[in-house]
Amino acid sequence: MKNVLLVASEAVPFIKTGGLADVVGALPKYCNTDEYDLRVMIPKYTCIPWELRQQMTYITHFYIDLAWRTQYVGIFEMKVGKVTYYFVDNEFYFGGPKPYSWIHEDIEKFAFFDKAVLSALPVLGFRPDIIHCNDWQTGLIPVYLHERFAEGEFYQGIKSIMTIHNLKFQGIWDLKKVKDITGLSDYYFTSDKLEAYEDANYLKGGIVYADRVTTVSPSYAEEIKTPFYGEHLDGLMNARSNQLSGIVNGIDYEEYNPETDKKLVQNYNQITYRKEKYKNKIALQKDLGLTVDKHKFMIGIVSRLTDQKGFDLIACVMDQICAEDVQLVVLGTGEEKYENMFRHYDWKYNDRVSANIYYSDELARRIYASCDAFLMPSLFEPCGLSQLMALRYGTVPIVRETGGLKDTVEPYNEYESKGTGFSFANYNAHEMLGIINYAKSVYYNHKREWNKIVDRGMKTDYSWENSAREYEKLYDSLLSE
Repeated sequence: MKNVLLVASEAVPFIKTGGLADVVGALPKYCNTDEYDLRVMIPKYTCIPWELRQQMTYITHFYIDLAWRTQYVGIFEMKVGKVTYYFVDNEFYFGGPKPYSWIHEDIEKFAFFDKAVLSALPVLGFRPDIIHCNDWQTGLIPVYLHERFAEGEFYQGIKSIMTIHNLKFQGIWDLKKVKDITGLSDYYFTSDKLEAYEDANYLKGGIVYADRVTTVSPSYAEEIKTPFYGEHLDGLMNARSNQLSGIVNGIDYEEYNPETDKKLVQNYNQITYRKEKYKNKIALQKDLGLTVDKHKFMIGIVSRLTDQKGFDLIACVMDQICAEDVQLVVLGTGEEKYENMFRHYDWKYNDRVSANIYYSDELARRIYASCDAFLMPSLFEPCGLSQLMALRYGTVPIVRETGGLKDTVEPYNEYESKGTGFSFANYNAHEMLGIINYAKSVYYNHKREWNKIVDRGMKTDYSWENSAREYEKLYDSLLSE
């Protein structure tokens, strides 16, 4: 049996702010339990729903040193299906209404968490062969493994993997303060280790000291070696390129299944969607006050409304996108300028634009199921899960060729009748508009071709089954070294 401990700052079903939580919740479920004992450790936030917290069992507690304080560490446990979850308890750090707060507080909070994770292992009697760390919040684990925990016999030979879900977030704070909080010696704060541009950088520490570095798509693994996508760490990414790889995230095909999804007005599958899918569209048009017309080309957007997601491109050509033969349904929150832009167009084109500036899982699924096309013109996208859900629900993605979008959406080729979506290469509003218009013309004028694109999209398999096999290969290759 190979023991793997997956450590992260969030995991479904307990706490979620982004795609990271989906990955950490899904991967252990889909790993081969005969070969891998894959357990998960996250903080025990007080904002985890009470009905979940009351199911957790107290295991033990102890104290660790952090900076000049001694801190309490409680360890709780809970099983979800076959998967064991551990929770690090300390209300001083993990209290409050949300998992993350100001960066200076988070820097100390996750230094505590990383130290607590490693300190808890002997007490739990679980010795992982691999600790699989995720994002900057766990960046100190490979560092501590190399430093104070390297002495203990228990920790000898434990390998570490650092997975980058989004390189933009690195856990950067004042060097002197981080030195004080972490208790690491000056040796670790040089430019080839934790120091970056005169600050301390948790993610950089994790990347330097981990045995393997992965990210969430092969294209993103290549992109982050370039200055444009590298977020000032492109040099380090090139230096570690022999140990760097990309594995595309999956989505849970049981959870996201148009045939059984209870949140849809009408269920359908790859065979029946031609007769059934449009019923979702008509119901959504009625609910959102749009013109009811099953033939109207409906584009969906479910996203954080930020620059990263390409909304500055959409802003440039919004009037042209909202042509009379198109309906646009938007769901999400984010930067005020984009929230207000969509509210404005909802007011201006009331019968064909619907701006829903909040988040609802139910409405998100209904949008995936109702729309004809799904727009994701991201500036960068490490993996992206929305396009995978769109493919699953028979909604054709229109994406920019970057990161995971490039790896998962095959551009339509009318000459060979291939492809599962539409894509454009340059970060340019009119190039995006051109591809939206091209998709629209295929939809209206070549309906059989459009249906074939939908067919191919619904046949693709981006379930966790595939991604889990890739992670297993990674674990095996690391353990065979």
